[in-house]
Amino acid sequence: MSARKAAMILYRCCWLAFVALLVADLVAERLVPFWLVFVPAGAAILIGLLVGRRSRADIAEDRRAVEVGAPVTGRWVALNSPADKVPSHGTHGYGQTYAIDIVAEPEEGSRPPFRWLWPVARPNRDFPAFGAPLVAAADATVVHASDGRRDHLSRNSGPALAYLMLVEASLRDMAGARWIVGNHLVLDLGDGTYAVYAHLRRGSLQVRAGDTVRAGQLLAHCGNSGNSTEPHVHFQLMDHPDLDVARGIPFTWRGAGVPAGGEAFTVPEAVSSG
Repeated sequence: MSARKAAMILYRCCWLAFVALLVADLVAERLVPFWLVFVPAGAAILIGLLVGRRSRADIAEDRRAVEVGAPVTGRWVALNSPADKVPSHGTHGYGQTYAIDIVAEPEEGSRPPFRWLWPVARPNRDFPAFGAPLVAAADATVVHASDGRRDHLSRNSGPALAYLMLVEASLRDMAGARWIVGNHLVLDLGDGTYAVYAHLRRGSLQVRAGDTVRAGQLLAHCGNSGNSTEPHVHFQLMDHPDLDVARGIPFTWRGAGVPAGGEAFTVPEAVSSG
């Protein structure tokens, strides 16, 4: 077991210890000194910062961007893009340094907007990304494939987003990387490069671990599982198949480059298939 993997396990154990001590203190008053309840939480925060940290030199030494096909076809809009900032999702953890989120928007304004109060949540069918086909970005071997987790309602309102950030995301983080990405695929592209497709639709997988796939081949469908605000595709390249130890690798999509946040782009089927 690598030091990084051990650190991630310790990180989750510290959070679980914090929750257990907090509950115990509420149930059995003064079971432990109150200040002691927060010691494992402080340790978890420290470990998370150390594990998720990468220096500017580390990032500068990353290999050049790997060119692959886009994982989708049609018109999409980018969010949380590495074209705007690195790390794109605010953390280097789980190999997300150069990750990107994209949402389907076949026509401008066809995607439900964020609402501060109402509706609190929307069904997935309201979003054009839900059920959209996802294709292989390159010739690859399937390392991991899972699609048993449910697709939850949207979190694109003020109350729902607060619940996600304050409660749901924390619980998922304690449970492990697979609870964060939800239903997902990991592809081995060769040369130490792995691609991740996250938040897949439940029951939509067309491949399984060990399969060899060709660029442009149908893999699954877009869903809303895991730590997701709405149906969307989370895509990233990394240097290891284990999300706990992986480091991000920069990418560029053939024919689309790296779209910036808010930028719409269209991928013809021929371009995605390489």
